[in-house]
Amino acid sequence: QVQLRESGGGSVQAGGSLRLSCVVSGNGVSNVDMGWFRQAPGKERERVATIWRYGGGTYYPASVKGRFVISRDNADNILSLQMNSLIPEDTAMYYCAAKRFFVDEWEQWGQGTQVTVSS
Repeated sequence: QVQLRESGGGSVQAGGSLRLSCVVSGNGVSNVDMGWFRQAPGKERERVATIWRYGGGTYYPASVKGRFVISRDNADNILSLQMNSLIPEDTAMYYCAAKRFFVDEWEQWGQGTQVTVSS
């Protein structure tokens, strides 16, 4: 079973950058599909980045495409999310998640890290 622990959240002004990290234990970061999600108060959870087990392909929704970059460090078992050109709408709790490649549901979740962007 995969265990996930996020870090790197904080407060930043609009236009700034933050880098989130997720330490993965219990399985290799390259052995599962991994993603970053966010949820703001009163809003639905949104998947903001995915990196697939096979081929390392990535996916971003339009809301963050061109600003966020997901990456994984296979040696250190760390999943990262580089967030640039942050806007107040990016304010949310951010979670990393993992699932086996052959299932649809995201199975393991971290505890979350808060990102706050001020205008």
